[in-house]
Amino acid sequence: MRGPRFQPLRRAVKVPVWGDLSIRLGLALGLIFLVVMIHWWDREGLVDNLDGEVSFLDVVYFTMISITTTGFGDIAPITDRARLVEAVIVTPVRFAVLFIFVGTAYNFLIQRSWEKFRMNRIQEQLADHIVVLGYGVSGSESVAELIDRGVEPHCIVVIDPSEERLADAEALGCNIMAADATRDETLKAVKIDRAQSVLVSAGRDDTSILIVLTVRALAPAVPISVVVRASDNESLARQAGANNVINPVHFTGLLLAGSVKGAHIADYLADLASVAGRVQLVERPVTAEECGCAISALKTGGRGLRIYRNGEALGFWEDECQNLQAGDIVVEIVPTTAGEERGDGHNGAARPQ
Repeated sequence: MRGPRFQPLRRAVKVPVWGDLSIRLGLALGLIFLVVMIHWWDREGLVDNLDGEVSFLDVVYFTMISITTTGFGDIAPITDRARLVEAVIVTPVRFAVLFIFVGTAYNFLIQRSWEKFRMNRIQEQLADHIVVLGYGVSGSESVAELIDRGVEPHCIVVIDPSEERLADAEALGCNIMAADATRDETLKAVKIDRAQSVLVSAGRDDTSILIVLTVRALAPAVPISVVVRASDNESLARQAGANNVINPVHFTGLLLAGSVKGAHIADYLADLASVAGRVQLVERPVTAEECGCAISALKTGGRGLRIYRNGEALGFWEDECQNLQAGDIVVEIVPTTAGEERGDGHNGAARPQ
């Protein structure tokens, strides 16, 4: 995660610079071509004071000097209809083309200043956003899953020192910053204390733990999830202030071991972790109307698996789960809309009829 100390927050624009320029030039040329065709159609109303004949080249020439308001007088409209065309059609087009070229120059001259101002406004107003520190394999997968789960890309801020990786996040519509996430000034710039959650995946356990320490010092109440790859670093990550510690190596081992006992166990575990399958794990507080009910009678229609009460995990088979209380956190399995189309697993197979 070592990189530049600080770069301004960025977000992809809807139309790239070259696209905007092409649209403007195409519109201007289209208007000019329209006027050429109108003048050619009404060439009988024009007079060439030099040779008396109005050719197509003369029409193009007259169109350009008319639009640019040069007006040499060698070609002029002489009929009432030709003068009406100049007044009603050519004059508005003249103003339109002028505004297009002036507006294009003005836009490109102030674009950088405007973009900087826009992102400063966004940066100042950041709140309840998700900050992703590190956009490697784990970070990019987490961002993609968040978007699949319905999180708006503009509510996600990605920090990484690699411009190449950030380009992928910017293409998704996320706010990006090329910076070193271990530095206080970087995290303060993205209003880390106002974030909804922070996801840390720096690629190295020591760097990830340092980032967790820095985030926790600046935002004592913000939930932090971190990826570590060595099991003996999990306790260090928790001591640093992480609320959730994910070990992908350990989880992969669980999937491999599960596959020994059944061909579909690993597939179902992966299904639970993603919104793309038929079912999904959800953690939420118990609602007021669920208080006093058993975990098997959740109002969402989901299957309750366990509750967390006063920091203790209680399974659905235990007596305490037969009487839900205010303040309990329930973990349940719920069906997903995407899964109804894709079926179990992630191979895109249709649901059996």
